[in-house]
Amino acid sequence: MSVREQEPLVRLQGVTKRFKGFTAVDHADLDVYAGEVHVVAGENGAGKSTLMKTLAGVHPLDSGRIVLGGAAVSIPDTATARRHGIAMVHQELTLAPSLSVAENIVLGREHRTRFGLFARARARDEAAKVLATLGARFSVDAEVAELSTGQQQLVEIGRAVAEGARVLVFDEPTAALSAREAAALLDLVESLRDNGIAILYITHRMEEIQRLADRVTVMRDGRVIATLRRDEATPEAIVTRMVGRPVENLYRHARPEPRDRVRLRVTGISDGAYIRPSSFEVRAGEVLGIAGIVGAGRSELVRLVFGADTAASGRVAVDGAQVSIRRPADAIAHGIALVPESRKQQGLFLDLSIEENIAMLGLTHRPPRLVRPARLRSTADPLVTRLGIRCRGLDQPVGHLSGGNQQKAVLAKWLSLDPKVLILDEPTRGIDIGAKADIYALIDEIAAAGVAIILVSSELPEVLGLSDRVLVMREGHIVAELTGEMLKEDIVMQYATGADVTPGRPAA
Repeated sequence: MSVREQEPLVRLQGVTKRFKGFTAVDHADLDVYAGEVHVVAGENGAGKSTLMKTLAGVHPLDSGRIVLGGAAVSIPDTATARRHGIAMVHQELTLAPSLSVAENIVLGREHRTRFGLFARARARDEAAKVLATLGARFSVDAEVAELSTGQQQLVEIGRAVAEGARVLVFDEPTAALSAREAAALLDLVESLRDNGIAILYITHRMEEIQRLADRVTVMRDGRVIATLRRDEATPEAIVTRMVGRPVENLYRHARPEPRDRVRLRVTGISDGAYIRPSSFEVRAGEVLGIAGIVGAGRSELVRLVFGADTAASGRVAVDGAQVSIRRPADAIAHGIALVPESRKQQGLFLDLSIEENIAMLGLTHRPPRLVRPARLRSTADPLVTRLGIRCRGLDQPVGHLSGGNQQKAVLAKWLSLDPKVLILDEPTRGIDIGAKADIYALIDEIAAAGVAIILVSSELPEVLGLSDRVLVMREGHIVAELTGEMLKEDIVMQYATGADVTPGRPAA
């Protein structure tokens, strides 16, 4: 019998959850079937995690009901949820780091010997069997604190499977994983589905949705907007419902061809160690992508251009004039801006207000706290409006914003300087699809105005969809320049990994 012919294993009906007068989930309905992956998508703050936490017993319902196997059930806490076979793998894992893998898997269900002691051998056997079904290859005696994030996640999933979970909820499970760990997790999710487990899966990554989803429920402002079948769940359909407006093409928007004028020319730049002498140029209005696997040297290369790291050799020219860049202040003075890889550690002062963060680069002589509020506001207000930053007010601490709005604040800070060259290092990492769509449109707008853009991204659909040309790096070296028909994922990966490559245009 197909999934569509079954009765739903779980039904959420009219679920509402409020926090101090704020309605996080508003009369939401959602069904999930055994043996399906049901993706829940939406912007940050849409209510996805809160809705899932009501099912997992983290938050009790304010109204509505949960129907499990045809019968209404009350789930006031996580222990009750687990007794009903419902488990949630949170972004922040809930393991005991000082205990072993086996001890974590049987935690709360420990068997005792006839003398009342912990039945360690039985726990080890149970853990070994569970981990074997998940394809895990680490010892059940290992201390959890010593495991990688991906391995810890397997322990959390193993505990749920050992408890007989019929419903598994994943909340952004690949956000902190390496590419290899993420690929292994997606394989595991598919295996769990094939074994009849109902999977609820929250993600902002479109490639994961397209690979895993049997159905997609889209939420916005706490409400369920639509549930789409697999054949209906195109990126455009999902994003349009998430943001509440049509999005005809997730990546490509209308912008003119890049201009002939070279805005940035880099010749033979190197750090004298890992980054070998590298040369490239970017024209006005062009988006130049830089691709490669983790550790290829993409971020290190653009940091050399910006002066964040010291170059041992090489030359940089802006608008045809050679410039000296020994530190970021020099790059900024010559019209080069860098949106860094980590917005929280490198891009923002989280305790300062939105307006202070956006205006700070223009305040060269005094800190933002000593500048008249009117000046801060006149700089920040138009950029907040232009970028659609959602906030309670310009005096709100930037650390209180969602990830997508924080990233927009970083962009606004650099756009306040009207740069000639804008370097974007992982500009959409960790943000939801709606915010991605906004940033993609902004990249298009900035390029159309004549800014030269360098885009570093680990998401191949993103770098290929947005770029006019793509440089591929491997082991600190630019190994290929791809254009036109060569802009394909398999060709990029062939160059990035050093496999036999399709004849193309190698790097100069």
